[in-house]
Formats: sequence, C-alpha cells, structure tokens
Amino acid sequence: MLLRRTRAVGKDAGMVTSEYAMGLIAAVGFAGLLYKVVTSGQVRAALQAVVEKALHASF
Repeated sequence: MLLRRTRAVGKDAGMVTSEYAMGLIAAVGFAGLLYKVVTSGQVRAALQAVVEKALHASF
C-alpha cells in the first residue's frame, strides 16, 4: 500500500520536456511582444520624457 502511494505521488512530480518547451515558446513570444511595445515611438518618447523630467527635477 505504501508503495502504491509513492508511485501515485511521484507520477505528476514535475513538468515534462514538452511542457518546458511550450513555456519557453510562450516566454519568448511575450518577450518579443514586450520589446516591440517598449521600442515603439510613442512609448520611447514617453519614457524619454519621464527620464528628462527626473533629471531636471530640483532637489
């Protein structure tokens, strides 16, 4: 009975290679999308404005 419980618990202990591959593909796709958004003209201008405002702030 103890042996049966051990086998049942160990059966779903981790991800298999295909799950790692799908997770990696999803992460790379999300990183690519985020890169495109951050490097777009509007976002770049907004980030530059925030940095310039922070650099010209008086303390």
